[in-house]
Amino acid sequence: MKIVLSPDEQDLAFEALPPLREVIAAHGLWAEKALGQNFLLDQNITDKIARQIPGIGDKNVIEIGPGPGGLTRSLLRAGAKKVWVVEFDSRAIAALEDLKAVAPGRLEIVQADALQIDLRALAPEPRVVAANLPYNIATPLLIGWLRHLRENPGTYDEMVLMFQKEVAQRISATGGTKAYGRLSVICQWLCDVKKLFDLPPSAFTPPPKVVSSVVRFVPKAAQADAPAFEVVEKITASAFGQRRKMIRSSLRDHMALIEKLGINSQKRAEELSVPEFLALARGANVSL
Repeated sequence: MKIVLSPDEQDLAFEALPPLREVIAAHGLWAEKALGQNFLLDQNITDKIARQIPGIGDKNVIEIGPGPGGLTRSLLRAGAKKVWVVEFDSRAIAALEDLKAVAPGRLEIVQADALQIDLRALAPEPRVVAANLPYNIATPLLIGWLRHLRENPGTYDEMVLMFQKEVAQRISATGGTKAYGRLSVICQWLCDVKKLFDLPPSAFTPPPKVVSSVVRFVPKAAQADAPAFEVVEKITASAFGQRRKMIRSSLRDHMALIEKLGINSQKRAEELSVPEFLALARGANVSL
């Protein structure tokens, strides 16, 4: 029989949970540098992240790398329809089990490598991804999810993710700036992105050496003429791999296409807009 707790009962159950520092101590869940772990224990901050998801009561939320469950608690308290947590560390799996009793039927714990997870197979629609991403795999995870979005529109409704501030700046950078690069183009091609707020190192345990930022990704409508993901990757890698050079040099294999599109070949990669990169990718896609 499914157990259903009233809102008041759930609030009391959450308040009865031990502090996260006690959970860490009880399960020997000290942050592992090799796993890129920096735990976010301040409930005010995790609650703020959960509030960035509009209509969370109707959403199935996938959280990557929950650790001791700080953000998980906030997502559940905010009323998420259901939360799937994907955790590689077996110590954290044990620490998360207590939350299942507090939110019966609303939490699924999956021990797996997040890089191997198919979001569509994990949770039903509507899906949202929310995570304080492990720093060491944050960019590969993001690129993989963007690839899935290009190949399978509707993979998720939005993502609210935390990165090192430097990575967040690259994601949201505009053309003509030092931070603008391959990641900027790929992210802004497929999503509307917005850096929401920064978090100081002191917000984490242990404190990282960098400031962190929370970024929202909202997928754009699928485009019938969208180029293949691997072509956009190849074009941007070539252009930004030699970003100090003009594109007549860095993209010399595509000079005929550059001239056909009327793009100034004396521009450098950081001076090309996202639409210009996509136009190059469409043309290159046809010629491959």
